[in-house]
Amino acid sequence: MKIATAGVALFGLIALAGCTTDPSVAPPESENPEETTTETTEWFDQELFDKQNEERGVEPEGPADEPYLQHINAEMVDTSEFASEGAKKACFANASISNPWRQTGWITMNEQLKALQADGAISEMETRDAQDSDDTQIADIDYFISEGNCDVFLISPNSTAAMTPAVERACETGKPVIVFDRGVDTDCYVSFIHPIGGFAWGIDTAEFLIDNLEEGDKVVALRILPGVDVLEHRWAGAEKLFDEAGIEAVDYFTGADPAEIKSIIADELAKGDVHGIWMDAGDGAVAAIEAFEDAGADYPVMTGEDEMSFLRKWKDTGLTGLAPVYSNFQWRTPLLAAQMIFAGTEVPKEWVLPQKPITEGELDEYLEANDGMPDGHYAKFGGENLPGYPTVWQDRQIP
Repeated sequence: MKIATAGVALFGLIALAGCTTDPSVAPPESENPEETTTETTEWFDQELFDKQNEERGVEPEGPADEPYLQHINAEMVDTSEFASEGAKKACFANASISNPWRQTGWITMNEQLKALQADGAISEMETRDAQDSDDTQIADIDYFISEGNCDVFLISPNSTAAMTPAVERACETGKPVIVFDRGVDTDCYVSFIHPIGGFAWGIDTAEFLIDNLEEGDKVVALRILPGVDVLEHRWAGAEKLFDEAGIEAVDYFTGADPAEIKSIIADELAKGDVHGIWMDAGDGAVAAIEAFEDAGADYPVMTGEDEMSFLRKWKDTGLTGLAPVYSNFQWRTPLLAAQMIFAGTEVPKEWVLPQKPITEGELDEYLEANDGMPDGHYAKFGGENLPGYPTVWQDRQIP
């Protein structure tokens, strides 16, 4: 399918996605942006699609009230070789805190750190922020290695291929390595922590739209940027299901720019009815809804994300909606995994966390639970039992 692009400048847009950003897999830029295309089939992986589809229906193991400690189909690994007493120093190489999703997680992670410091499990966490740069993060990891004072490495990679050698160098120190959020092309880590994945998002959202639309209805898909594997998987999975159901779907890259989103929707409404809106991330969801209001058109069936701005607009409008989730509470799990590893407790090799959308029946519950939180907050942040709740998330003071 040809992808219509809406004047997207790729500079700086990598920061928008809370997922893998591997520039080595980005498609080449066209001299004419209107002719830029990507082949969805390049990103479609039937085996991974089937795996994540199956995991959507698996009841996670772990504490019912602590989703950040739950896991799906886990292969547990022995960590007794790392067992030792005393508080440990964590060294965290972070891709960035350059968007609301990562900022919410970063606040939560620091509150989890305080709790573990109070318990005597973690002495400190030295953090280096790569600001969305592969080169910077490679240097950050090498700095930690040469410093020699890390008991555990925590790494949220900026990109997959570029970061793999640096992660392998960290593994060679003999200290435990925990990778989370975004993956790398090695399994030398003790644990890789992430929600189910992009195909699960694509399936959840496409099935919702298909169930609420008719064959032949039109869906406009609003995508942030190309070449990001989790985002591409979201669309590849959704497009497969739309095609099978006879749903007309046209997709645009928007950069999450509200003005571009409104322009796209206005242009599509000028051509005829738009029955559904699909998004690979919630940024700009409110702008999309406002475009229908500006045009005096009926609200679409819509999927956004669990960002509070969308949840509030969903409630205010009464539209038929779904909030898919890329579980933000995962930011707690790496530090808790480190505590378990130094206690000699088994942890999952691939720690797959639950990833369940917020449905209309749950909307009021999540709005009430997050009352007073800023619009950039994510409803399923999972920090309600941490020391600074709710003030530190309301104040949005980034550590």
